[in-house]
Amino acid sequence: MDPSLSVNLLMGGSGLLAAGSVVLFVRHRRESDRLRREMEDRAQNLLSEARREADSITREARLLANEEVVKLREHAEQLQARRRLELDDFEKRVSERERIVNQQLERLATEEERLRRRAEELQNQRTELERLASEHQQLRQQLRDELARVARLSVDEARGQILAHARDDAARDAADLSRHILEEAQLRAETKARTLLATVVQRYAGEYTFESTTTSIAISSDEIKGRIIGREGRNIRAFEAATGVTVLIDDTPNAVVISGFDPVRRAVAREAMARLIADGRIHPTRIEEVVIAVQQEMDETILRLGEEAVAKLGLAPVHVETSRLLGRLRFRHSFSQNILDHSIEVAHLAGLIAAELGLSSDIEAAKRAGLLHDIGKAVTHEVEGPHAIVGAELVRRNGEDPRIVNAVASHHQEVESEGPLGIIVSAADAISASRPGARSETMSTYLKRVENLERLGASFPGVEKCFAVQAGRELRVMVRSEQLTDAESFHLARAICRKIEDELQYPGQIRVTLVREVRCVEFAK
Repeated sequence: MDPSLSVNLLMGGSGLLAAGSVVLFVRHRRESDRLRREMEDRAQNLLSEARREADSITREARLLANEEVVKLREHAEQLQARRRLELDDFEKRVSERERIVNQQLERLATEEERLRRRAEELQNQRTELERLASEHQQLRQQLRDELARVARLSVDEARGQILAHARDDAARDAADLSRHILEEAQLRAETKARTLLATVVQRYAGEYTFESTTTSIAISSDEIKGRIIGREGRNIRAFEAATGVTVLIDDTPNAVVISGFDPVRRAVAREAMARLIADGRIHPTRIEEVVIAVQQEMDETILRLGEEAVAKLGLAPVHVETSRLLGRLRFRHSFSQNILDHSIEVAHLAGLIAAELGLSSDIEAAKRAGLLHDIGKAVTHEVEGPHAIVGAELVRRNGEDPRIVNAVASHHQEVESEGPLGIIVSAADAISASRPGARSETMSTYLKRVENLERLGASFPGVEKCFAVQAGRELRVMVRSEQLTDAESFHLARAICRKIEDELQYPGQIRVTLVREVRCVEFAK
């Protein structure tokens, strides 16, 4: 090929390439301008939107700021109003205090003036009293000299007589003072005790039942009496030998009487007799079987009764032997009181007394001691000694607390009480025993007690008459006024009380009223 042609071809190709590059450049420039304009338009739009949003936020912020300013202005106005009210109130109080202070200053000035005048009066009175004292001393010396001349006594002798009279007067005044102090102390103690005991008794109410030493069993016909007696009396002898009671069969229609001093045996005999009559088979062998079965059930019943008594009071369980002894008290009576019911009542009363005295930590101990205080009566016929001492030994042996043991032993003052429990149980026991209906008393016993009371009161010198009134709960003593003075009458009343406490047995308390009467009789003519 021709070199010049090749050069031309190369030059022509280069021109084409250059032309193409220019076209591409121009096109790219146009596209760039278009994109730039679009970006500028979009930026302008975004800027416009941002300005609008900024204006909106600014307006909202301005509104919120205005609202906050209004709120702050209102709060400031309220605070200012409250401060203004407080300031007005403070000014009123200051004015009132200033007025009160002015009044007090005026009163102080008036009082100061009155005291000054009073001081002047007292000074004048003091001067007058000094003058009168000087005159009194002179008159006293003159009277002393005149008395010494008239009485023909020296000063020492007159002083001795005066001191003797003064001693008598002092003794009489001391007796009167001691009497007044004792009466006042007794009145306060009785009032407090009466209030406490009335509260305790009102908070607890118990029932009393009476059971005699005989029990009647109803039968359907008198033919059963012959079957109970048996051929030649062998059935009744077997029954009495097995139960330890006496069966009384008399002319009483449709009834058989069981008599026995031991209430447990009597209860066993009553139940055994009722079962034999219901069964119809009455012979020695059957009698022995039934009595043994009833005795076994009775042992279980006794234990159950003791556990129920403990549970009724809400106390912790006691030893099984203690529960068995408590159950036996259900079948024992003191006067007309069932001893188990009496023990439960004493426990309630003791707990109430401890609560009224503020001994909150000893309430359960007081109830436990009250429940166990008469447990010695369950074995008194088996063990020698007072039931309080016997009962204390029993509960000590069964692991009771020493305080409970001492309370049981000391509730009849046979042993000194080591704490409040013994005194509380003793008081509760006395309340339970002296409540209306608690104890029965035959007419002969009552009359004998009243006669002994009147006889004891009449045994003192100077007593004219004695009368037992209010069913023996008060002793009226009439004394001779010419033989006894008022002070001696009070001593006599206390002596009668002490002798009654030492020699007589009585429920509750006896009031001694001593009357010293002086009658002055004159006739107008």
